[in-house]
Amino acid sequence: MAIRFLTSGESHGCALAAIIEGIPAGYELNFDFINSELSLRQEGVGRGGRMKIEKDRAKIKSGVRFSKTTASPIMLEIENKDWQNWVYPMSVEKINFDEFTPELKEEIKEKIKEKEIKNLRPAHADLAGCLKYNFDDVRYVLERSSARETATRVAVGAICQNILKHYNIDFSFEILQIGNCKNKEDFDTYIKEYQKQGDSLGGVVKITIKNVPCGLGSFVHYDKRLDGKLAQVLMSIPAIKSVEVGLGKEYAYLSGYNSHDEIYYENNKYKHKTNNSGGIEGGMSNGEDIVLTIAMKPIPTMKKALHSVQINTHSEVMAHFERADNCAVYACGVVAKNMCAIVILDTFLDKFGSDCKIDIDNSYNHYLARINEL
Repeated sequence: MAIRFLTSGESHGCALAAIIEGIPAGYELNFDFINSELSLRQEGVGRGGRMKIEKDRAKIKSGVRFSKTTASPIMLEIENKDWQNWVYPMSVEKINFDEFTPELKEEIKEKIKEKEIKNLRPAHADLAGCLKYNFDDVRYVLERSSARETATRVAVGAICQNILKHYNIDFSFEILQIGNCKNKEDFDTYIKEYQKQGDSLGGVVKITIKNVPCGLGSFVHYDKRLDGKLAQVLMSIPAIKSVEVGLGKEYAYLSGYNSHDEIYYENNKYKHKTNNSGGIEGGMSNGEDIVLTIAMKPIPTMKKALHSVQINTHSEVMAHFERADNCAVYACGVVAKNMCAIVILDTFLDKFGSDCKIDIDNSYNHYLARINEL
């Protein structure tokens, strides 16, 4: 594995953070692009009130000098502007949290206690998390399991996209479906109708990755297969319940003769007449567009609450509702393409080297020249 990263922080903590190891030296980063990806994650009809408070920006605190990567671990931080509102009354402004008095600490503790959650939310991490870690306050689970954590993943992925742009590798996504609605012109209206009912919606997103060189990934071990790596990171996104490559499950309904991609040779390149395999064969990129489709379940936090149980009394209650989106499929697409960028860069560096740009460029160009001569 060429790239490793860890994230930290809670939904209403003071900040989210990430440390990325394995980014080579010599790549110029476009900070506007990184922040534009973070802004895209906050867009889309159906987003909740939190998006009106936050203005996500990544502050890079190490591993970059004069806008160029140094091969040292990159540390980035995204401020949570809502955290002061969370631990203290919203009417109070500009509190210096570095100068707590004992009285202020006690007052804040009481305010935090008021935010404790006992009512479990179905389809969340609440029940399993509380049982696993012996919590009687659901907030300990909610704060870290929240999809707010994906902001850091987007920032990490945007750095990876930045580097892959040097090799013309491009990432995009398209929303295919919201709930039962497949007409894109009706998406916004459809989402708003469910929002009025206090209900939520999921959807289907297609991710396309263009200009990936043939041969990323490998068939020699299960954990080196590119499709396996991409499926794992996509399934790690909160609310994702399925991942398909190319035709995906449709393969099951077709014969081999009517589904597999025939090969031909033209202009010194191997090509396929179709791309049903989604650009991956035998665990490796085959030079065609990589096409992935993911399904996102409806967000489980709803005003129209489901029946549940209280964690401390076991009594029957309605599920806890906290400020939430009613549809975040667009945001999911932004997260998904950036998670894919992390995997593609990881396999790219695994093949072409991972120290510095000039050596990677030489290896990349030599490899392309060689396979085009075959």
